[in-house]
Amino acid sequence: MRRPPAQPNPPVPPPSPPFDAPAARRLRTALNMGPEHVAYGMRASYGLPHVTPDLVIAWERGITAPTGSELIALAGVLWCSPGELISRPRTLREHRVSHGLAPDDVARAVGLELLAYLSMEENDEWRGTDRQSSALAELLDLSLPDFVTVTGRDRKLAELLCSAVTTRWQAYVRPVAKLVSLDRRLLEVALQELHRQYQGQMVATLSWGGGSGGAGDTGQDFLDRIVERFWTTLQSNTG
Repeated sequence: MRRPPAQPNPPVPPPSPPFDAPAARRLRTALNMGPEHVAYGMRASYGLPHVTPDLVIAWERGITAPTGSELIALAGVLWCSPGELISRPRTLREHRVSHGLAPDDVARAVGLELLAYLSMEENDEWRGTDRQSSALAELLDLSLPDFVTVTGRDRKLAELLCSAVTTRWQAYVRPVAKLVSLDRRLLEVALQELHRQYQGQMVATLSWGGGSGGAGDTGQDFLDRIVERFWTTLQSNTG
């Protein structure tokens, strides 16, 4: 008996951007619109026949989230930018959607073939040149922390920072400067401060009688949030 041919796996839809449900409801209410008005606008003006008032309500209650195309249409109906409906974007795709840009808009602006750009976005792995990276940061109005995250450098930065606070911080000024393109003096101050905080916290934990186990937990918590602490320290030193 012959087996039926295997069916190809259906394409996996891209993940939804981080939708800000309360913002959507607040914007709709401010326009004196009901969910039925929003649904009608998305059907009539954006060709999304599946959008119903119940779906709009589900979005606003956080039960489900709109896809990228649905979010752009929703923003159009609510007279706002897509970014106003996204809770802080993190990935390359989320930043693109928050600016209401299509993939080919970004690819063309930074000088990439569309398929190459889509591969980077889908795999969350930016491989552009320095010139293309600069164009991307300008197009998407990326802050330095966002740029480091979007280009996939967070993990490497975390590794360098962990080594800097647990050993000799001076040895990591140059590698970190190369990764994040910051003034060397600013980095020296930030790394020295992080090193002081980490070592001081470890010593304090041991002196409280917590033992090595308590020190280990405290130290690991510090290291788990090292990138966040790094940007906060830089901001406090330059603010």
